Amino acid sequence: MKIYNKLVRDRIPEIIKNAGKEFDMHIAESAEALKLLDMKLDEEVAEFHQDKNLEELADIMEVIFALAKNLGYSEEDLLNKRIEKKEARGSFDKNIVLEKVYE
Repeated sequence: MKIYNKLVRDRIPEIIKNAGKEFDMHIAESAEALKLLDMKLDEEVAEFHQDKNLEELADIMEVIFALAKNLGYSEEDLLNKRIEKKEARGSFDKNIVLEKVYE
């Protein structure tokens, strides 16, 4: 038996069942879900740091959308906020490194 105690994608129980395996699971309430999503984000970011691929970026995005939903925001709210901030402050396309600000 392998113990996970972590948040998984919605179809994982179905996939495990179809593989003929038994498992234990529960549905997390909001407070637990937020904590588990925070942990999941750290896990996915660490995997991205290791593998640097599109699949890991997609996993990070999925966790971020889930975090937004858990906090009461829609995917559209999040994407609109991204656009708002991009228009006001720019993006990261130019790879600008701020070294010093003199006062």
